[in-house]
Amino acid sequence: MSIKFNKLAYNSVDDFVYGSCKKPVTTKSGLVIGGGDVYPELNFTLPSMIVNEDSIKDAYQIYKDMTNGILNRARELYAPGVVIEYETLPEFTENPKWGIEVSKIIVDTMKEYEAKYGLKSAYRATPNDLREMNRPPIMRSGKYWEAMIESFAGCSQAGADFISVESTGGKELNDEALVNADIKQVIFALGVCGCRDMKFLWKNISDICKANGSLPAGDSSCGFGNTAMVLAERGMIPKVFAAVVRVATVARALAAFEEGAVGPSKDCAYEGVYLKAITGSPISCEGKSAACAHLSPIGNIAAAVTDLWSNESVQQVKLLAEMAPVVSIEQLVYDTRLMNTATKKGFRKEFRDLLAESDAPLDPQAYVLKPQVVYDIASELVKAENSFQMTKMGAQLALDKITEAVNSGEVYVEEREKKWLDIIGNQIDDIADDELEFYDDMQDELDMDKFIPSEYGL
Repeated sequence: MSIKFNKLAYNSVDDFVYGSCKKPVTTKSGLVIGGGDVYPELNFTLPSMIVNEDSIKDAYQIYKDMTNGILNRARELYAPGVVIEYETLPEFTENPKWGIEVSKIIVDTMKEYEAKYGLKSAYRATPNDLREMNRPPIMRSGKYWEAMIESFAGCSQAGADFISVESTGGKELNDEALVNADIKQVIFALGVCGCRDMKFLWKNISDICKANGSLPAGDSSCGFGNTAMVLAERGMIPKVFAAVVRVATVARALAAFEEGAVGPSKDCAYEGVYLKAITGSPISCEGKSAACAHLSPIGNIAAAVTDLWSNESVQQVKLLAEMAPVVSIEQLVYDTRLMNTATKKGFRKEFRDLLAESDAPLDPQAYVLKPQVVYDIASELVKAENSFQMTKMGAQLALDKITEAVNSGEVYVEEREKKWLDIIGNQIDDIADDELEFYDDMQDELDMDKFIPSEYGL
């Protein structure tokens, strides 16, 4: 049965801090995520190489080497615990036995380090979403769906603490909408297609996790909000537009928790701060330490209320100091050590505010992640009757907050972008309040060759 979140998990923004949440989760090794300390979460991937039957054993060895290197450096730095995330490359989900074997390698290596050195660790398995490899995407059946289901179950059985995915429902419409800065179509992609797909997908994932001993952790709107952020960073769309899109992704990500997810949410889900405010579940975030994967204007503020601190993803390539994953875990350990020391010294709230204030005035995308702004917007979002209304409401509330902050001088927005505040507002005003009425209105604007309505229950 789906859960309806109709109030915030927190009574005060003062309690909305990093390292602590209302509903912490405990891993197989005993790490408590959200129980007081922030832990590093290291995400890695292969160097550029062709993966096939001839090279798969080489790939296994690279994953073994990466896991060893990460855990050994964490041990040397006296890390109290570490989380490793393995995001499968497409080849490893298309061939589930490959991804499952990597899971076994990671889990076995973690157990070895705990037995030898007492290093507690946890493993997040994130099979990738293959469904968009069909064009138009087939979301609920077929060989790609079956391979994903096998991967979720197999990684869970191999010992994964958490199961996640970066799902793509609605992305086939969202990509063009972002490039055109068309908020109406973005809201259709997120609030109609995306939310419907998430509810279907996460009911299945939650059932698989329950049957196989893992926790359903959460999804990411990476292909939506982060794509908007990258396009804005390159000057291709307005930053105010990307900031509005970020808050519009909340309802889509929340659908996973409505269907049983418990956290920690995905590192690249910057909307996770809203999920934590609403659900009380732990979250993972990435910021400055994710520069190895992508640039962003939210390097510090992303850590303000996080429970895991991640690097996004790093390849196994040699840097001057060491292999890149080893360098990344060192950076994450030092970041989390500083955060946890601030907590122990009684300065957690003050350090949270410094992280937020260092970024929030400089970019609207950072501003909408400010704890007080998140708290204010989330307190209204929970009043929405359904996911579609929440998506539309999120866009409007973000726009209102940004406009108010621009007018008061609280956040900097380039002069050429200010006109977009009215443009976006006018587009939102044209959106019907009823989901099916909105779908009817959008019929002439949608490229019906790009998506199959029945795959979203339409």
